[in-house]
Amino acid sequence: MYRSLEGKTAIVTGASRLNGIGAAVCVELASRGANIFFTTWGTYDTKMHKGDHTNDSEQLMEKLKNSGVKSLYKEIDLSISEQIPKLLEKVERELGAPSILINNACMSQNHNWEDTTSEILDAHYAINIRATTLLSIEFAKRFTGNRGSIVHLTSGQSKGPMLGELAYAATKGAVDSLTITLAAEIGHKGITVNAVNPGPTDTGWINPELEKVLLSKFPGGRIGKPEDAARLVAFLTTPEAEWITGQIIHSEGGFLRQ
Repeated sequence: MYRSLEGKTAIVTGASRLNGIGAAVCVELASRGANIFFTTWGTYDTKMHKGDHTNDSEQLMEKLKNSGVKSLYKEIDLSISEQIPKLLEKVERELGAPSILINNACMSQNHNWEDTTSEILDAHYAINIRATTLLSIEFAKRFTGNRGSIVHLTSGQSKGPMLGELAYAATKGAVDSLTITLAAEIGHKGITVNAVNPGPTDTGWINPELEKVLLSKFPGGRIGKPEDAARLVAFLTTPEAEWITGQIIHSEGGFLRQ
């Protein structure tokens, strides 16, 4: 593959699990030559995802090593805002100034609308919008290069309701507005800002019953894979995508919502 990101440094948040979108993005960016710093949050993954993902980060590091790039990771709770400038400082110190930021980390907890509490809302807000915003701002403040890229992962909240996920839908929906306004605010620095909605993606949460339902809604006859999202995210960080900014791209494989 043409290594269009050779020598660049990328930050990818939320890459704790090998079968997740974050890990796939790391692998794709590395295949294009980018050095990778990714964040993990094992406490969340242990609580929210089945299986033992204890060794996933080291296995991902091995994959990245095979691409001939430098890679590091850090376990970090992004809801602690004071950690964000420290994260950027660590990346600059150990891998060099980053020119790519992928905001993939998220908080998602199913709950009935009537059970919504301030604690549930605050937990979702802290990761999905506050951390995403503050990371992007800190990245942009420090950026002194010719071209930078920020890509947020979203979930198509503008396309229809997400039942049982009120707090997630409300906070991730705000990412669309953040994308559009931030792109206009920091465009003069040579930074593009976009969001990608990959649609339903098989990252380990789809059981056999749900798979049957979802398959009927994909014209292509298959459910989205993390690699599908990763290819688009990576493209948005390349020189070929320098004219694309302020966009929310719904790359869902023709997913039928009705």
